[in-house]
Formats: sequence, C-alpha cells, structure tokens
Amino acid sequence: HPHAASPHLTVARTKQINVQLAATIEICFVKTCKTQNFSPVICAAMLSVSRVAVRNVRCVRPAIVRARRHVLAGGFTQSFGSRRWISLKVTHGLRAKETVSDRRRRHEIEENVPEGLNSSVIITPCDESRRIPMMGELIQFPNDPSPYPAPPRRHVPINQFFKETEQKSIATTGGPTCPPPPPPPPKQSYTGYILGAIALTAGGVGLAYYNGLFDGPPAPTPIDTSKEDPNRKKQAYPASSKDLPKHVPYLLIGGGTASIAAFRSIRVHDPKAKVLMITDELEMPYMRPPLSKELWFNPAETEPLKFRQWNGSERSIFYEPNDYYIDPNKLSDAPNGGVAVARGYGVHRLDVVDRKAILTDGTEIAYDKCLIATGARPKNLPIFQSAPRAVRDRVTLFKSVHDFEQLSNQLDDGSRVAIIGGGFLGSELACALSKSEQTRQKRVEVFQLFHEGGNMAKVLPEYLSSWTTDRLRDEGVKVWPKTQVKAVELQGTKLKLTLVDDSVLLVDRVIVAVGSEPNTDLAKTSGLEVDGKNGGFLVDAELRARSNVFVAGDAACFYDTKFGRRRVEHHDHAIVSGRLAGENMVGLNKPYTHQSMFWSDLGPRISYEAIGLIDSSLPTVAVFAKRTAEEVARVAAGNDSDKLQAANANVSVDVKNVPVAGEQQMEQQQEASSEPAKKDEELEDSFDKGVIFYLREKKVVGMVLWNVFNRMGTARKILDQHTEYDDLNEVAKLFNLHERPAESVESEAE
Repeated sequence: HPHAASPHLTVARTKQINVQLAATIEICFVKTCKTQNFSPVICAAMLSVSRVAVRNVRCVRPAIVRARRHVLAGGFTQSFGSRRWISLKVTHGLRAKETVSDRRRRHEIEENVPEGLNSSVIITPCDESRRIPMMGELIQFPNDPSPYPAPPRRHVPINQFFKETEQKSIATTGGPTCPPPPPPPPKQSYTGYILGAIALTAGGVGLAYYNGLFDGPPAPTPIDTSKEDPNRKKQAYPASSKDLPKHVPYLLIGGGTASIAAFRSIRVHDPKAKVLMITDELEMPYMRPPLSKELWFNPAETEPLKFRQWNGSERSIFYEPNDYYIDPNKLSDAPNGGVAVARGYGVHRLDVVDRKAILTDGTEIAYDKCLIATGARPKNLPIFQSAPRAVRDRVTLFKSVHDFEQLSNQLDDGSRVAIIGGGFLGSELACALSKSEQTRQKRVEVFQLFHEGGNMAKVLPEYLSSWTTDRLRDEGVKVWPKTQVKAVELQGTKLKLTLVDDSVLLVDRVIVAVGSEPNTDLAKTSGLEVDGKNGGFLVDAELRARSNVFVAGDAACFYDTKFGRRRVEHHDHAIVSGRLAGENMVGLNKPYTHQSMFWSDLGPRISYEAIGLIDSSLPTVAVFAKRTAEEVARVAAGNDSDKLQAANANVSVDVKNVPVAGEQQMEQQQEASSEPAKKDEELEDSFDKGVIFYLREKKVVGMVLWNVFNRMGTARKILDQHTEYDDLNEVAKLFNLHERPAESVESEAE
C-alpha cells in the first residue's frame, strides 16, 4: 500500500477488504446451496459451522481509527468503520509496527470501551443512522420461510450507547460533533386536499344512495313452496321499490280474487303475457270465504290455512304456491311471461293520460293496460273508532287472513266474544265460533248483537229471518236482536258494553261485522268517477272506467244489462268480473251479462245459495218442501262444509207435505191454525228446503235456494229469461222440490 506508514489508513483499507471478502464468501455459500439443491437442514448446519469459524478470526479491537471510508452498496451509504471483521494475521502485523506510545494509548482506550459492542471504532449517533446489520444476521434460504437467526449478542440500550460513545469521542480525540440538523421544511397547506376529500365523499354517498346501496340487501327468494308455513316471514317484497319493473304490459292493483281471475283470463288469450300485481297486503293472493267458514272446522292434524273440502281432500286458501309466481325484478326478462306479486306496496294515483302508476313512495311504473281491484274495507262503528287505544286493541274488524290468525290465537279458555252485526259475516262467524270443535274445547261463549229483528234480515224475508235466528240459538249462539251498543269502556281485563236499554255485557273481545265500503281512494287522486248511490268506481258494462283502465270485484259499480247499475260484494262476483275484465284488457270488449251467486252455511239446518238481486225489501214468493230423514241425517253428520256435502249427495225428496207459498199465504195458514203448538211445529217443518223468488215489477230478479243444491244452472236460466210468471209453484217444480221417491215410481210402474 502506498500509505503503509499510516496505520490508520491501513487498518481502514484492511477492514474494507475483509468485509467484502466475508460477504463474497457467504453469498457464494448461499448460491452453492441453491444450485446443489441441498436440503434446508443441511444448509443451515453448514452455515452455522461457517459462522463459528468466522467468529474465531475476529480481532479484539483495533487502534483508534479516525479515518472512515464510505461506499455505496445497494443504494445505501454504509460505514465500514463500524465493522470489526478483520483477519487475525493482519492485526498482528499492524501491532508489530506500533510504537510504545501508540500501544499504551490503544490499551487505555480498549479498557474503557464496553464489551460486546459490534463496532471497532468510536460510534456517534451520526454513524448509527448509517449502520447496517452485520454479515450473516438476516440471511435466508430461498426455499426456507424461516430465517436462521444470528448468534445472540448482549443488548445495550441505544440511548446509553450513543451517550457514552459520544462523550469518549470528544474527550479522547477532540473531534467534531454531528453537524446541526437541517431546518424543517415549510408546512404544506392541506386545505385543498380536505375540501377535495369532502366533495369526493359526498359524491360517493350520493351515488351509493341513487343505486340503492342503503336499501339493504334484497330479500332472499323464499325457499318454501307453500304459503301455509306458519313460520313464514311477513314483510314487504321486494325490499325496495327500485326492484320493480319500470314498465309492464298489464298492471293489476290489488291482490285478491278479482286480480288472480283477471290474470288467468289474460294468460288464456296471451300465453306470454307479463303481469305485475301490486297489493298492500303481505300475503300472496288467497280466497276469503274460508276465513269465516271452513277454517274454523279444521281437524287438529290439518295444516294451518288449509281446509277440508266436501270430498275429504285438503286445500289451501292460497290460490297458488310461491314458486308459481315470478320474482318482480325478473319479470321484464322472463321469455314466457308470468305474474309477479309486489307485496306491501300501495298505489297513490294513476296518470291515465300517460298511463303511469305512482306508488306511495313516488316510484313510477308505466303500463299498457291497468286493472283496479282494490276490493272493500270493513266498516267500523264510531263508538269503537273513537275509543281509547286499550279498547281498540280488543276490537277486530274481520277481513283478512291476518285477522283470522290473530283472533284464533287470542281466544283463551273461557273467552267471551261479542259479534256486532247480523249479516252474512256476523252470522257465519257466530255460528262457526260456537260450533267448531276448537272453540268448544275452550268453552268460548258467543254473543251476537244487531239492531235488526233477526239474522240476515236485509236478505231474507222476515219470517225466514226469525226462523234462522232460532236455529242459531239452537247452535249455542246468544242472539240479542233489536239492540245496539251505546258505550264501551275497559273494566279490568274485560270490555264493558253498555246497550241502549242500559243493560251491561262484559266480554273479552269484540268483532265488528257491520258491512264494508269500497276502496275508492284512487278516484280522488286519479280523477275517476264514483257512484254516489251504490259506491264504487263508476264503470260501463265492459267494466271500463277510462281508456285502458278497468275495475273489477267489490270496488266496481257496473251496469248490469238486465238489472241496471249494481255493486256486488261476493266471492263469485269477484271471479266473474275479474275474468271479464281480463278478457276486455286483451281486446275482446264483452259486456257484463253473467249473473254471479253467493252461498252461506249457518249450521246443519241452514245452507243456501243465492243469485241475482237479493233484497228483503222486494216482494217475495216462497215454495218449501220437507226434507227426508235420510237427507237430514246425511247433512247433520257432515264434518265438513254442509252445503258442499249435501250438494254432491244423491237424495230423494218426500213431497207428502208441500207448504203454502208466499208471505201472505204463510200468514193465512198461521191465522187458520187453531192449535199454537201444532202451528209452530208446522212452521218449523215448513222451512226444511225450498226456493224464494224475489220480484221486481212482477219479474223474477233473484232467487234463494234454501237447502237446495246442484240447481244453480236452472236458477240462472230463469233469471236470463227476465219474464213474468203466472204461477211460481210451477216454476219451483224445475228444482225437483216435489219429486216423488224412487220407490213410489217403481210401484206404480208395476
């Protein structure tokens, strides 16, 4: 070396050479392990032996080295003055050339330096920032995720190390200290970044809200195939109105019988029709008559919301299972069409000019044809409507499947129920609650209160209404006619009903069944006409309210080509009018000519079917006959619907006692009878079966078939003729009331 006389430069240069040599040896060793495919265990063992050998050639401490040389390795400035990897041979050679004074100075310094430090010179904090790990500390094999640790070293706190070394450096060498740190850069203003971040966040939130990300995840597709599952979730579906189609060819407002009948009629003439049904109920389309009849007589093993028909088979009140309907958000893409039901949504108004339906939340749905089938809502009495909340919670307006489930769950053992109303619904519920097995086991006590003189007084003639009231009393119903409730209050856990005669009735629950009124809220917001006399949307004979807008079911006040303007609230009318509206929505333009019918069951002795105009204010003529003992026994033994079972039974009629016809003739017979007991017995036997004709201008406009079944086709033909008859007894023969038993006919033939 040209500067061999300077021990300081020689030591520094020697350290640099040894460090580079050691690094080269270990790099070559690692590459050899990789190329020779040695196992990680063998390589780790060999590397450990190599490190032990390297440690044996470390010197004790060199003399004071003031000169430092820095090299750039891998982009980092490194100080080799802090390494102590020098060979033992070079160290001994340097020490031989030292003078006595230098050797004495070196021993003094080595005695003051702490042991275990990994530096051969005096280190300052400036140098420590440039320190790199010693060779072999962090070497890792390529295929081994776990590094082989370096030999342990005694830990020295870094703050104490900097303090001690800096003091020794200044005391012994008098060298300069670290240069002052550079001044901090000027603070940058972040106002623009903050404003930009706020604007970006607001834009992202607005975009997410527009895309419906805050509406929650969509409701999962129901996996059950039947709505009869008692654990089904009752919630709006779909979860967001944004999932509804923006345009549909056929829009049906309402989820009842009329809507399902209209859809079926549309599919007959348009097999790939796409139909959207919107209902404010949370149920799929279902039939309502079993709610007050068959469902109460279900055996214990029958599934909920299923009932047994006359032939013993079970049937659900829901028209179709869940998988029959299409998901609303898939309706537009359905290649073969179908019907989708949006549950829990209401239509606020119709834009009949632009053909749009606006939902209550503002969502717009365009349509080509629209049907309004909103049905009717039950009426309430003002005395209950204005009562406190605690009283209203015990009052039921019986209309929906939810009302049925709630009432059946709230009937406890020994409950007392008051039914307000003597019409179809009130009389059917009174009979069902007093007669069904489940209510009898709970010892439910039923009271029926109404202001008329007897049950069904607005439909049946007075004498037949009184007779019907007696039969309901025989079934266990406590009937209180000609009375009304004038006050109600909560007395403990009971409802205290004060009647017009100041008598008091304590009950647990009250069912209000005083009729219904059509849902015509859309008329006010959509500019549609409402009939002032009958109520309901005013439509023509084709059930059209406006161009491309039709009305069917209870909400339609239609023009009957035979009987004039009418509004009917019966199940069969919903089917007939819904079917006709569906046919006219596809362009058939048919008028309303078919007469609908209705039926009712009030115990084993009262089952009737009716058609046409049935109003007790009209003149009536009745023809009755006695039922045979076989017929009475068959009907009385029925466990299901008495009407349906009797309608499908082949029975004969005993005609040896044919009563008089008409109300006047009945009064004459009562006056002519001298024995009251015999008269009552004759009257009771007189109403076993018969036909009641309702007249207007001496023409038959309606008929009630009293315990007579399978003759509705004959009754419809008589109404279609719309003519005046001289003798209705002869007309009654068409219903086989006077048919002789088969045994008598065979004996005469012999």
